[in-house]
Amino acid sequence: MAGRLGELLVRENVISVGQLKKAQDEQRQTGGRLGSSLVKLGMIEETELTSFLSKQYGVPAINLNDFDIDQDVINLVPKDVAEKHTLIPINRSGSTISVAMGDPSNIFAIDDIKFITGYNVEVMVAAEQSIRDAIERYYSERVSYDDVMEGFDEGEIDYGEEEEDVDVVDLENSAEEAPVVRLVNLILIDAIKKNASDIHIEPYEKTFRVRYRIDGVLYEVMKPPLKLRSAITSRIKIMSDLDIAERRLPQDGRIKLKLGKGREMDFRVSVLPTLFGEKVVLRLLDKSNLQLDMTKLGFEPEPLSWFKDAIQRPFGMILVTGPTGSGKTTTLYSALSELNQPTVNLSTAEDPVEFNLPGINQVQMHDEIGLNFAAALRSFLRQDPDIIMVGEIRDFETAEIAVKAALTGHLVLSTLHTNDAPSTISRLLNMGVEPFLVTASVVLILAQRLARRICQECKQPAKVPEQSLLDLGMRPEEIRGLSVFQGSGCRNCADTGYRGRVALYEVMPFWDDLKDMVLNGASTAELKMEAIKLGMKSLRMSGLTKLAEGVTTIDEVVRVTAADQM
Repeated sequence: MAGRLGELLVRENVISVGQLKKAQDEQRQTGGRLGSSLVKLGMIEETELTSFLSKQYGVPAINLNDFDIDQDVINLVPKDVAEKHTLIPINRSGSTISVAMGDPSNIFAIDDIKFITGYNVEVMVAAEQSIRDAIERYYSERVSYDDVMEGFDEGEIDYGEEEEDVDVVDLENSAEEAPVVRLVNLILIDAIKKNASDIHIEPYEKTFRVRYRIDGVLYEVMKPPLKLRSAITSRIKIMSDLDIAERRLPQDGRIKLKLGKGREMDFRVSVLPTLFGEKVVLRLLDKSNLQLDMTKLGFEPEPLSWFKDAIQRPFGMILVTGPTGSGKTTTLYSALSELNQPTVNLSTAEDPVEFNLPGINQVQMHDEIGLNFAAALRSFLRQDPDIIMVGEIRDFETAEIAVKAALTGHLVLSTLHTNDAPSTISRLLNMGVEPFLVTASVVLILAQRLARRICQECKQPAKVPEQSLLDLGMRPEEIRGLSVFQGSGCRNCADTGYRGRVALYEVMPFWDDLKDMVLNGASTAELKMEAIKLGMKSLRMSGLTKLAEGVTTIDEVVRVTAADQM
């Protein structure tokens, strides 16, 4: 079908010949179908492709999220056949089975279904990604929390109260009990399926709960029996190669899960002693979801051009700021990916190294043996560097070395924890860096936040009072004709109305006017006012742009950005 589909799309002027060739090259490199390559490269929307195939082949296009497929129908087609042909059975009526396919012209797939089921096949077309999601959803082993805990006697695992003296053998035995192993596996796999970014396992005096952070918001998902708290913690410690007998000190580790089809998922594990036991937080690191294409991160055209110009400079310092979990690492990795060429020496000091990037020398920090950011930076400068990335500037020593590196012919990228771009200057000055060194070294500062995207499947217009938009900071002329949207909640977004996140950026090139103001002792508020006059869009302004584009909601803009005090 690949050649035929490509010809049809070109003939109907949906894509150009050049785009087809680029997609075919991508297909040869990564495998898969031509349609998937076209969607991946952003040459055509998946819904547009599905609609096109529907018209060309005269078959109905369907949205799989509107269907609740009976398990008896699913059982008619083996999982390996569904995966091989990217299809899923939808319904059976008499001697006919309805099948959703990504490629309605695949005669071999239709013949396979006829042979396996003995039914006539009615073909429908659906988006390939939604078919793959449905295969994972319907064919996965349906193990629920209730299934795991069914028939489980809480008395089976009881190791007493939290005592100072711990029998390690007892802990190991309790951690290996079948219900505990299955429950921990369920928690990890369920978090992956729900696209969670973090798992929180929290013991309290009389309760024990598990929460997932999905699109930046925590949701409680289960409350296991309180007696399981140490057994679950010990199981996770064993999986991440930590000391299960040590319950008084924080510990950090890592779990690697193989998910099949060559996909791996890393969990960064942090164990923290609390009043009623150890709290465990697992950060999910899925390299397959790492978006390194800057144009798809949420940048608007002008700020993106400023940022790209800055990272192409031969020397200077670029700072990315924002709280934990605001996407700073993804932005930096995107910049590094663009800069990663055989002609440059690129080194990073990270704590921790979240993703392995080929061609980049990544160094993991170990404070306990003296390998901190400052020590790594000093070593980098003896390694003939071109570009240096420092995970975070936390103190004067690291800031001083980074500034000197930026002043001596190196491009330095780093992060700081500040509320917005202008306040980053004040932070450096408060650390003890001289104003003239700041103005000489800093090229650009970028502040960012992550806002939840409205779910595309249940997106609908929202009625919002005009005064609410004015209170947000919109001008009257911007409100006229503005359409605001929200998600009503559906199965695709677990009834939250949101699916995925978009970055809001505040990009501040360090213009000469701002440098003069810093040397004259200007305040953060004065710097911000001047930067906005020079063309900078604040985080709130960026959020309002995404609101006007129908990407996010008023609630999200208010949640992740502060009003501009002008």
